[in-house]
Amino acid sequence: MKNRIKELRKLTKLSQEELAFRCKVSRQTINAIENDKYDPNLQLAFNLAEVLNTTVDELFIKE
Repeated sequence: MKNRIKELRKLTKLSQEELAFRCKVSRQTINAIENDKYDPNLQLAFNLAEVLNTTVDELFIKE
């Protein structure tokens, strides 16, 4: 499964730092998620989707 967080974050013109702040996690967490080093828990996935104005289904796609 691939995530589109980096792509959607850039479309909304948010830095990793700003996205992290809005989701109440560290910038390093956002970086790790974007680089497929960390899978977010369900609550964080919903928070990311809300901040990025999308759905969880749109954040993560099958390869």
